[in-house]
Amino acid sequence: MRTAAVLFVLFALAGCGGAVQVEPPVPEGEAVAACDRLAGMLPDKIGPDGRTESTPASPYVAVWGPGTVALRCGVPRPARMAPTDQLQEINGVGWFADPERPTLFTAVAAPLYVEVTVGGSHVAAEVLAELSDPIGQVSAQPR
Repeated sequence: MRTAAVLFVLFALAGCGGAVQVEPPVPEGEAVAACDRLAGMLPDKIGPDGRTESTPASPYVAVWGPGTVALRCGVPRPARMAPTDQLQEINGVGWFADPERPTLFTAVAAPLYVEVTVGGSHVAAEVLAELSDPIGQVSAQPR
């Protein structure tokens, strides 16, 4: 399922017209409420890119530009993430960088995982810094 989701996002990054196709996650437990709160806190723009429609429509997906930045809230824990992996901390939020997909990052912010794909001319660190603030606000972890 995760591979299919990444493929949908990568298809979106290739630039297609209209709504950007992104497979929505199915959050469970406490992640549902956290993702609902996060949806209302996300920025209208990232860099020069404004929010874009995604298909199928989902409150757990946010897309900016022609799919150059895509966020999926409430994804499962990354399968490749080992308990000993070091997370990159940005503004109080730990990020897992997928070693096999250099554009894929996952925020580890209990009670949820938030997956972000960064492409185009965006600098990943800048995008993750912008998204870390709202993700940190919905996280149960002390900041």
